[in-house]
Amino acid sequence: MIRLAILASGVGSNMQAIVDAYKFGILKGLAEVVLVISNNTNAFVLERAKKENIKSVCIERKNFKDEESFNKEILVELQAANTDLVCLAGYMRMIDKEILKVYNGRILNIHPALLPKFGGKGMYGHFVHEAVVKAGGKKSGATVHFANEEYDSGKIILRQEVEVSKSDTPEDVARKVLEAEHKIYPQAIKKVIEENLRG
Repeated sequence: MIRLAILASGVGSNMQAIVDAYKFGILKGLAEVVLVISNNTNAFVLERAKKENIKSVCIERKNFKDEESFNKEILVELQAANTDLVCLAGYMRMIDKEILKVYNGRILNIHPALLPKFGGKGMYGHFVHEAVVKAGGKKSGATVHFANEEYDSGKIILRQEVEVSKSDTPEDVARKVLEAEHKIYPQAIKKVIEENLRG
């Protein structure tokens, strides 16, 4: 069984989609979430983890003297949980080089647009959907990719398109894209496990 750790800063709906996929869906018997890490004490993802009886820890940057000690604590937790695969699910911080090195090719991120379009620093959440609508885009979607040292530039694993109509608001696009995210993230995890971790 592949051991997943999820890093999230907010509501955690993608974490829930992944949990549901190994309880009832395509990840059953293949993977399980063993750890949830958040950098935000108010993140609802911590409540979700508690409800699912998954170990959760909150590691806030303000409690550490520098970036190095903050990131070291994250790495300690990941390794203590014998993590095989790290899934970023709305985690609002750049992943440290040392963590990227230890988990090279084993850190996934989901982005609410069709990369390489509408990616990069500052392009997250509603900013992405506003940019898509402003650009008059006819399509948007979700992309799961490997994380690296540059925002949203890692190798793409899976993408799913959604239609954007002229009357769609950024909120409408967000709703459509989130549905796509919940579908595609478990699929991407399955693909990575089968192709990269079980070779």
